[in-house]
Amino acid sequence: MRDAGSVVKTYTIAVLPGDGIGPEVIAEAERAIEAVGDRFGIDFTLRRFPIGAAGVAAAGDPFPEETRAAVAQADAVLLGAVGDPALDQAPRHLRPESGLLALRAQLGVYANLRPVAVLPALVDRSPLKADRLEGVDVLIVRELTGGLYYGEPRGREGASAVNTLRYCAAEIKRVARVAFESARQRRGHVSSVDKANVLEVSQLWRETVTRVGQDYPDVRLDHLYVDTAAMRLVADPRAFDVLLTENMFGDILSDEAAVLVGSLGLLPSASLGEGPGLFEPIHGSAPDIAGRDLANPIGAIATVALLLRHGLGLAEPAAAVERAISMALEQGARTRDIAEPGAPALGTRAMGARIAGLIGEAQRSRASVAT
Repeated sequence: MRDAGSVVKTYTIAVLPGDGIGPEVIAEAERAIEAVGDRFGIDFTLRRFPIGAAGVAAAGDPFPEETRAAVAQADAVLLGAVGDPALDQAPRHLRPESGLLALRAQLGVYANLRPVAVLPALVDRSPLKADRLEGVDVLIVRELTGGLYYGEPRGREGASAVNTLRYCAAEIKRVARVAFESARQRRGHVSSVDKANVLEVSQLWRETVTRVGQDYPDVRLDHLYVDTAAMRLVADPRAFDVLLTENMFGDILSDEAAVLVGSLGLLPSASLGEGPGLFEPIHGSAPDIAGRDLANPIGAIATVALLLRHGLGLAEPAAAVERAISMALEQGARTRDIAEPGAPALGTRAMGARIAGLIGEAQRSRASVAT
């Protein structure tokens, strides 16, 4: 409830629905933001812009100039997903993924945070045994603007192709500090992932992370080869607190971590740097179910919580979104990907409406008391 004469903060969010299921899940994320605004008396200005295949269709560019200008001026950026099989054979500059990489580079979001926490209501949805999942709460910190995805030279020539894996110490140092600072707010343990036995880049990674770790004597640091980390992530996930990785390793390991929670559709992410943050669910565009009201919007709605907390500094509204998600699941709400075989399942819109309603419950309670 707004007090008469109070100053209301307005936040501008650039919304990039993207491709496939992106527009569907982002519509429910927007509904959650609107519920937060109503409950806490915050004004959010949501402005939509194309990216990915939608950008190619609208402007012949997967990252159109209008979108470039908008994200630079926003307080935060909310992204759905990019990707369209129709453009798989297009020139690289027209592929949707090129727009995503350009977006990350423009925003300078070098640290990608991917929290993976197993919710009690969904323990039975994971293929892992329940006793391995109790208390699992991992934060994957992935370097996002270096490594193989950005290294030059790259390209194809006839029957050969090349990609370049490149990092400098400064890039490693800044993302490592994010991991150590995060660990200080959690359980004080960083596991750094590399392949230092065969890669010179990984040797630099390990040496640099070790040096940064000396500034954090209160945080325990260990190093793991990526293959060992992949195995332990499913064999003993409770052993991890903060998992620090380079770009490609983090991409792979965070998708593997979806096995712990039961579905890729549940996981959010936050990408942070010096300017506006970029917030997106970690799933892809899933064109096979696009437009069918089947996609799980929880990852996108949980991304709203990260946007509020890390992008706008709104901790209490962020917690309200997370509580609403937990309550909906505790009450038995399920989309198809997390429902038991043959059990009733909610569609994308119905799940979004259920969570938005739970976000707004306190607002309705205050209104009824006031009357």
